[in-house]
Amino acid sequence: MSRLVLIPLIVATALFMEHMDSTALATSLPAIAQDLGEHPLALKLALTSYLVSLAVFLPVSGWVADRYGSRTVFAAAIVVFMLGSILSAASSALPEFVAARFLQGMGGAMMVPVGRLVLLKSVPKNRLVGALNVLTIPAMLGPILGPPLGGFITQYFHWRGIFLINIPVSLVGIALVLAYIPNIRESDVRPLDVRGFVLSGLGLSSLVFGLSALGGHLLSKELTTLFIVVGLFALTAYWQHSRRATHPLLNLQLLRIATYRAGVAGGTLFRIGAGAAPFLLPLLFQLGLGMSPLQSGLLTCASALGALAIRSMSVMLLKRFGFRRILIANALASSVGLAAYGLFTSSTPQEVIVFVLLVTGGVRALQFTLNGAIAYADIAREVMSQATSLSNVAQRIAQSLGVVIGAYSLEITALLQGHAEVLIEDFWPAFLVVGLISAASLGFFVRLPADAGAEVSGHNQNMRKRGTSPF
Repeated sequence: MSRLVLIPLIVATALFMEHMDSTALATSLPAIAQDLGEHPLALKLALTSYLVSLAVFLPVSGWVADRYGSRTVFAAAIVVFMLGSILSAASSALPEFVAARFLQGMGGAMMVPVGRLVLLKSVPKNRLVGALNVLTIPAMLGPILGPPLGGFITQYFHWRGIFLINIPVSLVGIALVLAYIPNIRESDVRPLDVRGFVLSGLGLSSLVFGLSALGGHLLSKELTTLFIVVGLFALTAYWQHSRRATHPLLNLQLLRIATYRAGVAGGTLFRIGAGAAPFLLPLLFQLGLGMSPLQSGLLTCASALGALAIRSMSVMLLKRFGFRRILIANALASSVGLAAYGLFTSSTPQEVIVFVLLVTGGVRALQFTLNGAIAYADIAREVMSQATSLSNVAQRIAQSLGVVIGAYSLEITALLQGHAEVLIEDFWPAFLVVGLISAASLGFFVRLPADAGAEVSGHNQNMRKRGTSPF
């Protein structure tokens, strides 16, 4: 097999491992909580620690690869991811598990973007589209196979197996990377914004970790407050630093561009709501409806199947309706669908649940695609990498906040109703809250002009051909 075929497959396999691992874990949270002697909602820390680690280290991944070589960094990232997997499997207490997940996130943060970078720099342009298409496979199959696989392993073996299966895959991946991936370096690497990296990393990790620990999970009230205060202070200091820095790690000035602001800021609000769903749904199915981990996983993957089905329709819909109209209608439909999850009860037929998950999964995936596309509609090529870094960080933080808000909505509802355990009646307020947050993204989309992103969507040209005004 030629190197040009092997490189995309190697990168895709590494990305598939990362995607599958993160989706499989959510299905197993109730079992992990029971095994570690923790409340299921405390396990939100295991999800947020991984996502925050991604947010902290994603912005420097490209610089590290340019500086030390793509093969070196890619192989090291797999090693770190594998080590984090081993420590996660060996964890016997929540602090150990959270720390191991953070380490695993460090590996994932380097593995995903550096893998894409390897393709862009090593595959000829006439083969690039085919190579990039290979990378869509893990993005599609990971969320589909992850939940049922996690449920199967948890139900018939042990949740630790979710992490142990990463070991042989990682070892094979490391050998293939060292044998076939070129160690591409850049001769002229721009200086790293070290101060910006420290301030943003400290701010994001402290703030989200502090918010995740509210309610007495893992930390005392005093330490939790300290984390939140330090996080807010560091992020404020970063904002001031970014206005003066020549090459800021995260260029916040890009948010002045209307389409980028809508895609990133509006997309962040939308993703907070959407990010709660993978956390809340397995809890609803297992704690609320009494399903097994495997049943829960099989149902949860319906959302990913809906997302797969909608992919082919996005280009056609954009040409027909344009960004603004679809973003508004789709955000509203997605938010209503998200809130509707709270209406599932033990008497709801599973066929109805599957249908709702399929439709809402497809609508939500379409919104993700549109948010990403509109964000880059007016971004100049020379700042594209900066725009990508800020967008990636915003996505991970939004997912983390979605988990945090979803968990606290459940916890507060249970507290108000006077019971410690999570019951079925606690879920509808939680889904309503995250649905309303998701709907708040409409405030950014309604401000877009009717022809926003027309060059990307082809909407205006399509209207002119039909003799119809886009307005």
